[in-house]
Amino acid sequence: MNDTIQNPARAAEAGSDATRADVAVVGLGYIGLPTAAMFASSGKRVLGIDIARRVVDAVNAGETPIEETGLPELVRRCVDGGSLRAAIAPAAADAFIIAVPTPADHDTHAPDVRYVEAAARSIAPVLAKGNIVVLESTSPVGTTQSMARLLASLRPDLRFPLDGETAPDVHVAYCPERIIPGRMLQELVENDRIIGGMSPSCTERVTALYHAFVRGACIPADDRTAELCKLTENAFRDVNIAFANELSMICGDWGLDAWKVIALANHHPRVNILNPGPGVGGHCIAVDPWFIVSGAPERARLIRTAREVNDAKPMYVLEQVAHAVAAASVPNPRIACMGLTYKPDVDDFRESPSLQIARAIAARYPGRVTCIDPYSDAIGHSGEATDGIVFGPLESTVQAADVIVMLVGHSAFRSMQRPAGKAVIDATGFWNTTKS
Repeated sequence: MNDTIQNPARAAEAGSDATRADVAVVGLGYIGLPTAAMFASSGKRVLGIDIARRVVDAVNAGETPIEETGLPELVRRCVDGGSLRAAIAPAAADAFIIAVPTPADHDTHAPDVRYVEAAARSIAPVLAKGNIVVLESTSPVGTTQSMARLLASLRPDLRFPLDGETAPDVHVAYCPERIIPGRMLQELVENDRIIGGMSPSCTERVTALYHAFVRGACIPADDRTAELCKLTENAFRDVNIAFANELSMICGDWGLDAWKVIALANHHPRVNILNPGPGVGGHCIAVDPWFIVSGAPERARLIRTAREVNDAKPMYVLEQVAHAVAAASVPNPRIACMGLTYKPDVDDFRESPSLQIARAIAARYPGRVTCIDPYSDAIGHSGEATDGIVFGPLESTVQAADVIVMLVGHSAFRSMQRPAGKAVIDATGFWNTTKS
């Protein structure tokens, strides 16, 4: 057995020298790395932890494995200044923030919290009295308490805020992020945060921690309320997107312009319909509502239906492509898919309906499909399957294609007019002049 697990005190002493971190962030992905950089820029000594060696090496070289406005410069500055470093394994710190993935099973939609459990197991040997442990990963209700019980089982020498304990040795809380790609650093500072402490003292300690850089309000709550709050925010957005996507399919069946209908309806002072797209992607909105459905399957009927509507939208786009191919004036028409990330102007391909559509088109029409995306270099790190995906340059690919499928309206495409003389499936309303 690992000596640090047999002797927790020895593990705690391991980081007692001048290199001991104030904050350790477990998971250096789209949330963890910006969070680590913000703590480091506020004067904290930060240790970033990730199981991927390439990520650790990149951060220690002052580089960022993800694209985000201002993040490369901030990481470089913090690494050069000695306030941020990365490692494969945890070491002693005053506070631990867990920001690891919490996916849902693609078939059953059941939440998968194994990464949270693995992160908790990894930090357990180095925990010490007075530590803070914060879970930031979007999680099913009850995950923070389950994590605390796991830690308590691994460290029986420490008191955790369980079963009415009001004076714990380790303060535990759930604190979800509320940021979007492209504005992460700004929103980390400005947005309000929910501080879901497992006891009042936990909330107080964690609030003080986040005030190192958060200028928005730190709103107190309990851990279960905070967990459901995060899921509620994303489920609300998913339901509203589903309305727009369902309306777009009805308009398509009736031969009407969905964007014109929405633009006109939005002139009502109390109506604000979103614009439809090819589906819903990303690790949050496409996943998190299922956590509510999983926990309340008999009650979450609207939330479940919204997920089903949005998950079905890619099939509708594929039907449109099939009709365009069948109606083409040339045999074996070539197809160009424009944009594969889950939303415009980000390098994130996770849970992208556009990538799903492009893979399906490539499988249906092998050798005839070329994709265009300004962030194509990042797809290898996405963890998503790329079967049949071939990328090409913008202008020559569009020129050679007979069918154009607009899936993601990246800014890099703005200079291009709607292609003339070609079949166009515009799933985003990119070239629609009445788009609201």
